[in-house]
Amino acid sequence: MEIRVLRYFLMVAREENITKAAELLHITQPTLSRQLMQLEEELGKKLFQRTNHSIRLTEDGMLLRRRAQEIVQLADKTEMEFKTGEEELSGSIAIGSGEANSVQEFAEIIGRFQKKYPQVQSDRRI
Repeated sequence: MEIRVLRYFLMVAREENITKAAELLHITQPTLSRQLMQLEEELGKKLFQRTNHSIRLTEDGMLLRRRAQEIVQLADKTEMEFKTGEEELSGSIAIGSGEANSVQEFAEIIGRFQKKYPQVQSDRRI
């Protein structure tokens, strides 16, 4: 299973239309259809319910969509980490707070911090 094909699959799942997905991916519709059929053969599962005007995910297709999103996100993150070549601040922050007048301001500060350091995950319990 190739990441490229998973990206194709996710686009079709999003658009629910092979022709539209092919246009967005800048490939031909027959090529995309062939890739999807090969993916179904490889997995031994029917991933789509096809009609004349749309295409919808089967139960197996919904499972693959969740897994494909995780795989593609991880691949993108890994590629980004290698391309930047710099060590980036990462990790997790957990902050607990009671109700106070400054909670909204604190939430805004955490939001700006997370934009600056996207690899840091926060568990906001404000």
